[in-house]
Amino acid sequence: MDREWKLALPAPVDRLLRRLCDAGYRAYAVGGCVRDSLLGKVPDDWDVTTDALPEQIHQALTGMTVLDTGLKHGTVTAVTENMRVEITTFRVDGDYSDHRRPDSVRFTRSLREDLARRDLTVNAMAYRPDEGLQDPFGGRDDLKNGLLRAVGDPAARFEEDALRILRTLRFASRLGFRVEETTAAALSEKRELLRAVAPERIQDELCKLLTGRDAARVLREKREVFAVVLPELAPMFDFDQQNPHHIYDVWEHTLHAVEACEPELLLRLTMLLHDCAKPLTFTVDFRGDGHFYGHAALSARLTRQALERLRFDNETVFRVTRLVSLHDSDVLNTEKSLLRWLRKIGEADLRLLLKIKMADNLAQSPHYSRMETIQATERTLDALVARAPCFDRSRLAVRGGDLAALGLRGAEIGAALDGMVEAVIGGRIPNEKEALLEWCGREAPRP
Repeated sequence: MDREWKLALPAPVDRLLRRLCDAGYRAYAVGGCVRDSLLGKVPDDWDVTTDALPEQIHQALTGMTVLDTGLKHGTVTAVTENMRVEITTFRVDGDYSDHRRPDSVRFTRSLREDLARRDLTVNAMAYRPDEGLQDPFGGRDDLKNGLLRAVGDPAARFEEDALRILRTLRFASRLGFRVEETTAAALSEKRELLRAVAPERIQDELCKLLTGRDAARVLREKREVFAVVLPELAPMFDFDQQNPHHIYDVWEHTLHAVEACEPELLLRLTMLLHDCAKPLTFTVDFRGDGHFYGHAALSARLTRQALERLRFDNETVFRVTRLVSLHDSDVLNTEKSLLRWLRKIGEADLRLLLKIKMADNLAQSPHYSRMETIQATERTLDALVARAPCFDRSRLAVRGGDLAALGLRGAEIGAALDGMVEAVIGGRIPNEKEALLEWCGREAPRP
C-alpha cells in the first residue's frame, strides 16, 4: 500500500467512489487508468472495482444512470457527466473452456483475489484516495523497470484467455517495454491458442500493436506468434534475397521498412505485407542474382486474403491491397506522370505511396538509395497540387448538367467527363468551360 502517491481522479469518478464508500462498500479505480496515471498519461477510460454486488451498486448510485452491461460477470456501467465508467464487483474467475472468457465467476470480498485474476502486474493495481495505491504484485516496480510480467503463473494466464498473448505484445510495442523472461516463454509456448480467438479481436490488438513505437522490435522478437495469426508472414523468415540491392533477408527488410514509416495504420499494414509473396516468386538469373518477378501482384492477393480473414473493413482492405500492388511501380518525377497517378489513386493514396517507397528504399542497401529522387517527386507533387490542377471530375470547369444540356444522358455523361480529364491531363485542351464543351461536342467518347 502506498499512501503517498496521489492519483488525479476526474470529478465524476471521484464522486462514484465516494457514493459507493458512503454506502458502506469498498471501491477503487483499477487497471489501465491506474497504470497510465503512474506513467504520467491521461487515461482514455476509467474502471472501478468494488465489493458491492450489481444490485447494491444500483442502490448506492440512486439518481444516476446505471446500465446492466455485463451482469454475468458482475459489471454495470455508470453514465455520469458524459463519462461512462465500468463498475465490476470483486470476483474470482472460474474455468475458461474456450480460452477467452470465464465459464462462471464467483464474487468475493477480497480486492487481492480480484487483482490476482488479471493479466499483467502493471494492470493489477487499484487506487482510492484514503487508502492510496494497492499494488500486491509489484506492478509499480515493473512499470519503473519497463517490464511486462504476468500475474502468477503466466502459462495459466494465457491458457485462460489467449488474447492476452497479443495484448501483452501490444503493451510491449506501445509502451516500449520488455516482456519478462518466464512470461515471454509462456507466451510463445501457448501461441497456438490464438486460433480460438475471434478474428475481430485479433485485428483490434494487431492494429494497436502495429502503430506502437516498438512494433518492429516486437515483431522481430516474437515472429513465431505472429505467424499463427498471419501465416502469410512465415515464408519471409530468414529468406535470403540474393540481390545486391538488399542487405537483409525478406523478413528483416520488412521489419526495417515497418520501422522506417510513421506509425499510421495503412502504412504499417502495407509495409508488413508488401513483400509477403517474394519467397513464392523467387528466381535466380545466370549471375546468381535473385529476382521476384510479379511479387507485388501476388503479395496484394495474399494481403487481401489476410485482411479479409481478420475482418478488416472494406476500405482498409481495398486501400492496403492497392498500395501493396503498387509499391514497386515507378512514379516519375514529372507533372504529367503525377497527374496520371492523382487521377488513378487520388492525392491521399499517392502521398502514402511515396511514403511507402521511401520506407522500402530505406530498408534496402544504401548503395542503391533513391531517396533524393523520391523526395524531389514529393516536392513536385506539393507544387502541382498547390496550383489546383485538374486530375479528377471534381476539378473540371464543367459539370454533368452542362453536358446534359448538350443532349448527353446517363453513362454518356460519365464517359465524357472522364474523357475530358484525360484530355486535360494530356495537355490537349485547357480546363476552361468553353473549350471543354467544344471538345465534348466534337470528340467526347461514348460508352
